[in-house]
Amino acid sequence: MEARDPELRRELDATLQARKELGPEYETALIDSFLDKVDQRLAGTHDQQTRRHLAEQRMAAARGATQPARAAGTFGERFGFGVVSLVLAIPLSAIGVANAGIEGLVVAWLGIFGVNAVHAARSWPWARGRRRTSSDWES
Repeated sequence: MEARDPELRRELDATLQARKELGPEYETALIDSFLDKVDQRLAGTHDQQTRRHLAEQRMAAARGATQPARAAGTFGERFGFGVVSLVLAIPLSAIGVANAGIEGLVVAWLGIFGVNAVHAARSWPWARGRRRTSSDWES
């Protein structure tokens, strides 16, 4: 097994050596100490990644680049939404037919179609720039 972080590997080796020398009664304290060092390392890595991400955003903003508006999501989100729509279409169709006959079925499917159309419209490139913001509603 190749160590990704040689310093952390040395810390682990030192912890294991100390356990051999001190015995099992100090095992909990040694493990807690090692885990604290791992937590500090992870926090430092996370802070470093956050700073890098913020710096990249600032550089992009300074260059005048704008991030494209997030579309309807990833393929998985869109696929999941479609599957859920089809699964829910079965009981909605049955309820519509049982309560109002063919008219109920039509209304149920128009509702399903409407929800999916609104979800799909989120990814239309020509509709992205026309979205309302909270300030649009206040004026």
